[in-house]
Amino acid sequence: MANAYKVLGQSNLTAETPTDVYTVPSATETVISTIIIANLAAVANTFRLSIRPNGGAQTDAMYIAYDVPIAANDSTTLTLGITLDAADVITAYSGASADLTVAVFGTEIS
Repeated sequence: MANAYKVLGQSNLTAETPTDVYTVPSATETVISTIIIANLAAVANTFRLSIRPNGGAQTDAMYIAYDVPIAANDSTTLTLGITLDAADVITAYSGASADLTVAVFGTEIS
């Protein structure tokens, strides 16, 4: 098995719209080490993160963060160690402003 340590996904979020940031490729497992959410705006905002097994429809049970406040011009770093299987999806959501970015870092194992 080969390990690839890398930036798994980056996205500028649209306000109040779920955005898929990373989907695990087929025949691959992934360990998510860190997710960073940055607020580029001069006003506070909120964010949501979910893990959707096999890319399934969003349910409340899939959230790992829900309406978490993030201060103006600030960032939040989550060090997680989450394990994902092929086709699992990380989805992010920005509250009222479109000024959030998300970066996902980890290891793909294939």
